[in-house]
Amino acid sequence: MANRMILNETSYHGKGAVENVVTEAKARGFRKALVVTDKDLVKFNVVEKVTALLDAAGLAYDIFDEVKANPSVAVIKRGVARFKDTGADYLIAIGGGSPIDSAKAIGIIINNPEFGDVLSLEGVAPTKNKCVPIIAVATTAGTAAEVTINYVITDEAKKRKFVCVDVHDIPLVAIVDPDMMSSMPRGLTAATGMDALTHAIEGYITKGAWELTDTLHLKAIELISRSLRAAVENDPQGREDMALGQYMAGMGFSNVGLGVVHSMAHPLSAYYDTPHGIANAVLLPYVMEFNKDYSGEKYREIARVMGVSGVDDMTPEEYRNAAVEAVRRLAKEVGIPEKLSAIGVKQEDLPALSVDAFNDVCTGGNPRDCCAEEILAVYKTAF
Repeated sequence: MANRMILNETSYHGKGAVENVVTEAKARGFRKALVVTDKDLVKFNVVEKVTALLDAAGLAYDIFDEVKANPSVAVIKRGVARFKDTGADYLIAIGGGSPIDSAKAIGIIINNPEFGDVLSLEGVAPTKNKCVPIIAVATTAGTAAEVTINYVITDEAKKRKFVCVDVHDIPLVAIVDPDMMSSMPRGLTAATGMDALTHAIEGYITKGAWELTDTLHLKAIELISRSLRAAVENDPQGREDMALGQYMAGMGFSNVGLGVVHSMAHPLSAYYDTPHGIANAVLLPYVMEFNKDYSGEKYREIARVMGVSGVDDMTPEEYRNAAVEAVRRLAKEVGIPEKLSAIGVKQEDLPALSVDAFNDVCTGGNPRDCCAEEILAVYKTAF
């Protein structure tokens, strides 16, 4: 069987990378951008770091700042209308997963208008055309939305999130500049960083994993586990290492899939508007415990790159427990709550959440096959 890898056409990394927004827009002959972002990033002058460059270069743009966490079908429809009204011919997405996911959906619908209801994009939609060109400027070190072929939309009417997987939606250009992430508060840095660690670990143990993605994911786990604490303290080197680590995780999991951590996290965002990174961070150790006997020797390597010593002298049970404990300790040290009850999850909702999680597209990639009842048991343990 052939293994497929889909990546950005071009990506820029490191301090000052954001200046290449202008370089790329000019080189490609783009005329006018629709900047897709959220109001907080405008308010705190993060968007201005990009628009000031566009202004200085004489490049035209309009701003669509209606994106919210866990973007909804309605937001995507408004973004599509705004793109058409402004006469834009490309998108600049500025933000974390929500703005970049929104730009992907908007760009796909513009060039594939038969999916204008948004809901029909769920799963692997049979789109025919590449989306509108996107330059994705990441402002968080976590989602790696700038390098993935996935995006997630919330169906508010049915209180659920649905995952879209489309080879046509990947941003043309990714900008991964740690300076664009320096204004992230401690809590958001911790949550998005643990989201990135979840991507790396789930991508490493998913059924679709293979040698190339294993290499990316293991290095991502190493970078994230050694730099997240420093990034939370806004250390520049910590920020830079986190930016690279989360991107590497995205390079991998976008092409091999995820697992039950994400399946269980998605309904929490749909039910309670829980930030995706927080949901993943709380659930990760519990799902790792659930999966630990179904991942061969991979937990040994996770423990090794997370700094656990003596793993070669451990039994499989010992190194698997060591890997879980290393993740649990990191989450605690960066301030992640240990239980779902601490982030507003309601016990009476657990059965319904379990059904939604079982039906999530990510469940099929989990290394351990499971049913809704087993997912419910994990929810209860994590509660």
